[in-house]
Amino acid sequence: MSKPLLGLSMMPEADFVSAILPLLQNNSVDVLEWSFDTFYDTQEPEWLSGLLDFYAENGRLLGHGVYYSLFDARWTERQEGWIEKLKEEFRHRKYNHITEHFGFMNTENFHQGVPLPVPLHSKTLQIGKNRLRRLQDAVEIPVGVENLAFSFSINDVKEQGEFLDKLIEDIDGFLILDLHNIYCQSCNFEINMQEIIRLYPLEKVKEIHLSGGSWQESAYGEKTVRRDTHDDSIPDEILNILPEVLSRCHNLEYVIIERLGHTLNSEAKKQAFFDDFNRVKEIIEISDPFTGNKKVWNKKNGQYSEPVEDLLLHNEQTKLTKMLFEGDSIQSVKNKPFHYFKPGKWDEEMITAAQQIIKKWNPY
Repeated sequence: MSKPLLGLSMMPEADFVSAILPLLQNNSVDVLEWSFDTFYDTQEPEWLSGLLDFYAENGRLLGHGVYYSLFDARWTERQEGWIEKLKEEFRHRKYNHITEHFGFMNTENFHQGVPLPVPLHSKTLQIGKNRLRRLQDAVEIPVGVENLAFSFSINDVKEQGEFLDKLIEDIDGFLILDLHNIYCQSCNFEINMQEIIRLYPLEKVKEIHLSGGSWQESAYGEKTVRRDTHDDSIPDEILNILPEVLSRCHNLEYVIIERLGHTLNSEAKKQAFFDDFNRVKEIIEISDPFTGNKKVWNKKNGQYSEPVEDLLLHNEQTKLTKMLFEGDSIQSVKNKPFHYFKPGKWDEEMITAAQQIIKKWNPY
C-alpha cells in the first residue's frame, strides 16, 4: 500500500491563495479538501472553480461538509435542502469521498453555529445513523465523520471513539482523526493524547487532520482552555506523535493540513505554515507504508425510512443552546434537569468556553 497523500483544506481568501501558491506551483499539494457547503449560496470565483475542477478531474478532491448537523433531533427543510444541494454539487464535480462533523447545530442562523457534542444514547445513536444513512443515500462514494474537539466532560472525551465506531458501522463508513481536536481534549481534561487515541477504531481512519489553535483565558484564573481555531502553527506535541499514529492507521489515505484563510497575513506566518507543511511531508516520507491489503469500500444499500426525530431531545438541544447564548449562570446550567444531557457532570470551564464560543458566533 502506498503512503498517504498530503494535502490542504482549501480556503478562498486571497491571503491563503497567495501563501500556498508556491506549494501548488511545485506540485507539493497531492490533494485538496473543499468545504463545499460554505459556498452553497455563493458564486465561486472562476479561479477557485478552476482549481477545484483540476483536482477533481485528477481524482484528488475530497469533500468536507460543515453545516449538515448530524445530530439535530428534528429533520428540517434546511437539512432536506442541504441534501438536494449536495446532489447538485456532485453532479458537476467529482469527489473521492465526503465527510461531516460529529455534533449538532440547531440554531436559527446555522451558518454561524458551532457543533456541540451529544451523549452516547440509543436515541442519539439512532438519529445519527439515520442522518448518516440519508447522506450516504445521496452519494455513491464513501462517507465519513470527523471527531469533535469540544467536550463538556471527560465522559464526552472517553466515549466519542466508541460512539463514532457505532455511528458509521451501518454504512461501512470511515473516520477523520483530527489530531488537534484530540490535543484540545488532552489539554482541557489533562489526559494523555495517546490514551485518547487508543479509544478510537484506528483501522477505520482514512484521513487525518492537522492544525493549530489558540488558548482561551480561564474564567476562574485556574487554567486556559485550548480551542480548535485553525489560526496558528501545528503544536510540536502533535507532530511528535504523528509517526506512531501513521503506523497504526492501516487504512490511512490522506493527511490534510487546515488553516483559516485570513490568518496567513504576514511573511512570518506564511513561513511557519511552509515549515509545518514540509515537516509533515518529511514525516510521511520516512514513515513505513502498511503492507497489508487495502480496505475496499462497497456501498451498503439500506432500507430507506422516514427521518427519525425526537422532540424531547430537540427541545433540550434548543434550550441548552439558548442558555449558553444568553449567559445563564454556570450553576443554573449544571442544575438543569435534562433527560439526555447530564450537565451536572460537566466541567465549569468548558461550560464557560461554550458560552463564549456561541456568543462570538451569535447564532440568533
